[in-house]
Amino acid sequence: MDDTADILIIGGGIAGLSAARALAPAGHRILVLDKGRGPGGRMATRRVEVGGATLRFDHGAQYLTARDPSFRAVVAAWERDGVAARWPAAGADTWVGTPGMNACVRAMADGLDVRWGVRAERLRREGALWRVEAGEAVFAAPTLLVAVPAEQAAVLLADAAPHFAARAASIRSATCWAVMASFAEVVPLPDTFRSDTGPVSWAARNSAKPGRGGPEAWVIHASPDRSRALIDQPKEAVAAALLGDFFAAAGIAPAAPLHCEAHRWLYALPEARQGEGPLFDPALGIGIAGDWLHSPRVEGAWLSGRALAQATACAL
Repeated sequence: MDDTADILIIGGGIAGLSAARALAPAGHRILVLDKGRGPGGRMATRRVEVGGATLRFDHGAQYLTARDPSFRAVVAAWERDGVAARWPAAGADTWVGTPGMNACVRAMADGLDVRWGVRAERLRREGALWRVEAGEAVFAAPTLLVAVPAEQAAVLLADAAPHFAARAASIRSATCWAVMASFAEVVPLPDTFRSDTGPVSWAARNSAKPGRGGPEAWVIHASPDRSRALIDQPKEAVAAALLGDFFAAAGIAPAAPLHCEAHRWLYALPEARQGEGPLFDPALGIGIAGDWLHSPRVEGAWLSGRALAQATACAL
């Protein structure tokens, strides 16, 4: 038997959860599917045991900003609840999740029916229902919302909603390699490092963020050009190369890491058209949202998801 709902949402990141939370008060049965093992997505936090200590690396989004009044209210609530804290090292009006960036996603998912570890593989419309095949499981609902990266949406929607798939296929996202490294001694640098020209675009002392602490821990993001050059290299080789890039760019002597690993974000930074809204087809009962349909920021994903919820509510 199919697992049924009023609204199915594919994607348990910021956009999908924003849509779910906006629609939930109306009493709809909402089911969110996400292929990840738990809350995070591109706001993921990696836990690593090093020498008996637990380190947390925010290897995706490093921080968030809030300019829209409605999103500022959400972030203020997170701050009151201890889910987020200001981090001046990244700039004015910046926040991080506490004790990791994924805390914000976890807070948004709280109280919702989110099925983690479920990968949507095929969509089909049968009569008045959408059916989503995910391995041996099948989920069904009259309304389907898709909130995943553009490249993934293009594949998933190719047969079910080719007009939306074409829009998603027009987006290109920059890849980003991220390195997570810990050291026995403090690295002699400020808490953040930025560059618009070198192989390393960003590095941050993750252990200095609010709610972290512990041994010296850094997250290093390669530039789009450097990430593209290393796109298919083994993780171990990438970690070593980018660690060398980091010390060279910072102009300091290399230090041997206690822990060093790399993670590739294949769809890290979409070429979004600023301010474009979500897309919803009331005749088919399907819609799409994401930062790539608004602006490539955490706030852009949240606003896109909320706008899709509003469009959906008007059609129900």
